Parts: sequence; C-alpha cells; structure tokens
Amino acid sequence: MKNNFFTYTKKQCSDLIKGIYSNKVVLMFLILCIFGISTTGKPLTYTISEVFSRFSRNTFLVLALIIPVLAGLGLNFGIVVGAMAAQIAIFFVVYWGLSGVSGLLLCILLSTPIAILFGYLTGALYNKTKGAEMISGMVLAYFADGLYYLLFLFILGGVIPINNETLMISGGVGVKNTIDLTGNLKYSLDNISMLILVRTILTLYFIVSFANLWVRKNKEGRTIQIIKLVLIPITFGITFIPMVSQFMGTDRLLLLDAITIACVIAIIYAVVKLISIRFIQKDKDTDINRLISILIVAVISYGLTYIPAIYDITLAVYLPVCTYAAIILLCGFNRWLLSTRLGQNMRTVGQSRTVANSAGINVNKTRIIAMCLSTVLASWGQIIYLQNLGTFSTYGAHTMVGQYAIAALLVGGASVQKANNKHAILGVILFHTLFVVAPLSASNLFGSALIGEYFRVFICYGVIALSLAMHAWKTLKKPEVAKGDK
Repeated sequence: MKNNFFTYTKKQCSDLIKGIYSNKVVLMFLILCIFGISTTGKPLTYTISEVFSRFSRNTFLVLALIIPVLAGLGLNFGIVVGAMAAQIAIFFVVYWGLSGVSGLLLCILLSTPIAILFGYLTGALYNKTKGAEMISGMVLAYFADGLYYLLFLFILGGVIPINNETLMISGGVGVKNTIDLTGNLKYSLDNISMLILVRTILTLYFIVSFANLWVRKNKEGRTIQIIKLVLIPITFGITFIPMVSQFMGTDRLLLLDAITIACVIAIIYAVVKLISIRFIQKDKDTDINRLISILIVAVISYGLTYIPAIYDITLAVYLPVCTYAAIILLCGFNRWLLSTRLGQNMRTVGQSRTVANSAGINVNKTRIIAMCLSTVLASWGQIIYLQNLGTFSTYGAHTMVGQYAIAALLVGGASVQKANNKHAILGVILFHTLFVVAPLSASNLFGSALIGEYFRVFICYGVIALSLAMHAWKTLKKPEVAKGDK
C-alpha cells in the first residue's frame, strides 16, 4: 500500500513537471505580467480596460493564424498580404465617401476577392517551397510590400486619377502617410447596437431551423426543430418590450452585464440540454458531467462579481458587442471546421503529407484552401483593427501584423505545428497585457518608458525566434531518434 502511494505521488509529480515544462512560455509571461501590473503605478481597472480594448482590436487577426497551422503551413507570415487587401479596400471606400455599416460591408466585399487571389498565389508559392513555408512567407511579405508601395505611391494618382486633396500627397500622385477614418469607418463595427445584432442572429437562426425541419427525418430531430421555431419568434418578440429594447439599444455592454448574460445563457443551455437528454433525445452518449460543470462554473463566475475588487473592474470596462460577437463567431467557425471533411483533410495534411497522399487527399489543393481562408480572415481582422483604431497608417499599418499576431499566438502556448482557439485567446491577453504595462513599469522602475518599449519589441521577436529554434531542434532530433532505433 505504501509503495503504491509513493508510486502514485511520483507519477503526479512527474506529470506536474511535464505540465510546467510544456507551458513554460505561458508561465513566464504570466509572471512578467503580474510583476508589470504590480509596478505600473496605475489602478488595476486602467490596465484591464486597456487589455480588453486591445483584445477586441487584435484577437480576430490572431485567430486567422490557426487554420494554416492546422494544415501544416506553419506560422503564417503571409497574413500580411491579407492585411494589404483590407487596406486597399479601405482606401477606396473612404475615397468613395461611404461610411457606417454600408462602408464596412463594402470593405468586406472588396477585400474578400482580393484576399482570395493573394491567398491563392501565396498557397501556390508554399506548394513550391514545401518545408520552408515560414521563410517563404516572410520573403513574400517583403516582396508584396514593394508592390503595395508601388500601388499607393505611384499608380494611385499617377496612373489611376484620384482627385481628393485630403487623401493624396501634394501634387496629386501618391497617397498620404496617414488617413483619418473619423466620420466614415471609425467604429463602424463597434457602434452596431446589440438590438440589431440579436434580431439579425434570430432571423438567420429561424431560417436555418426552418430549413433543418425539412432535412430531419427522425421524429426526435423534427420535434427539436419545431420547438426552436416556436421559441425563436417568442424571443424576437421580447426584444420589442420597451425595457428590453432600451437595454439592448446600446452598442457597448458593461462587463458586469456581459458576465451576467453569459452566465444566464450558460445555465439555460445546460438546463435545456439536460431536460432534452432526459425527456426527448435520451442520448446516453452525451457528457452529462460536462453540462453539470457548465452549471457550476456559471454560478461561481457570477458569484465572483460580488467581490469588491472584481465588482469595480466589471463596472469600469465596456465591451463593443458586435466586435466580440465577430470573435466568438470565428472561434465557432474554427471549431466547426475541424468537424468537417475539409478540416479533417487539413489536419491529415498537417500531420503527414505522405499519409494524406495515400488517403487520396489532394494536398496542394487543401493547402491552398487553407491559405485562402487565412488571408480572407486576416483581411477581415485588419478591417476590425483599423475601424477600432480610427486612423489608417497607409505605409505602416500592415508591416507588423504577422509578427505581432504570431508572437501573441506563441505566447498562448501554441507551436509551429499546433494551435487552437485557447492558445489564441490566452496569448492575446498575456501578450497585450505585457504591451500595456511594460512602458509604465519601466518608467516607474528606471525613469524611462523607452526601456519598456525596447523590452516588448525584444519579447515579440524573441518568442518567435525561440519557437522557431525549438521547432528546428525537434525536427533534427526526430531523424536521430529514428536512426538510433534502427
């Protein structure tokens, strides 16, 4: 019995050490963030408010990196061309004078085909340089940067006549270095009200449920769809109640309200699912423990808001509803993609191109599709980033997109071969927390905020270099192990 206890304890300690080692980058950044927050001299509400602002601005871009990693393309420095596609679209939308939601939708419509073209060309290049996609992506970004400069410094105004003094350099050839998005695209997504968002989602969900009613053949499936078709109009009608309509008419949601709503939705989801399992579906394969865990976590999360320090924070942060909804939708898309045949093909290609070829998967086509998806998502992410920032640095907005997004993903615990939504979200929080606190902390400790600037730039490149070095070391180590086994 004593030996069994020591064996169990030894195993637990071994697992703990392995867990710490595998998450060493995350733990290092967590320690740096805690130290930085404690030495900023600013209240915690300021730091957290800034982090939430950066989170909404940058997360979509980081999530766009997951698909190419899944498909074995490595860390996609090529998302810079997706950002360029977005900036080309934004320039023309501003030039044509469109604003608000119509301008935002036109940006998406214009940037998407451009990003698909760029993604196809980038994917074709990657297929010619298999095994060296990351360095190819970096070189491609510099090459595309030259063509981008040619477009904005010479073609616009020099070849394509652009008659707008506020956008063009004196003389009429070349675009100005900075374009102000105030009055046209600034906050075009952030300012969409929660009411419009909810009604749009309910309408789309009703259409999907109605379509599913005709697809479902079994009685249980049709019963669930009928219940949805009844509940959705009722929910839609609730939004017309004056008190509800007034609350949902805002475009920013207080963090306290967001936590409350999320907890209520989680509780309702878990309860409805449990009732459905018990009386309708009777699905024994469903993980009931997971649903109970959701209930417990929701209750605890809401209870934590009664702690004074946390309560003060939740009253100081306002969330742009539509921007966070876009992030949640992309997280859902990434998860859904893994359940599809295309997602499984991407995963197979990422794990072994030889196995994928043997299984009859068109490797080159799958890689190109993954690249196109990534560049399109990156273009949308850049639109979200710039509309939130409110200014458009014509020649600099895209230059660091790849490096910062990749660094954030790696900080969250991802690697060259593995990445998911959790890595992206955790990485954005830690990376941008450090970006917020580093200059303030350095100013307090050393009397110069520049030291903090240098430190965070060093961290950005350092974490990328460390990840690439570890990937190269593992790649070299595997053949040696295989050789030793022989």
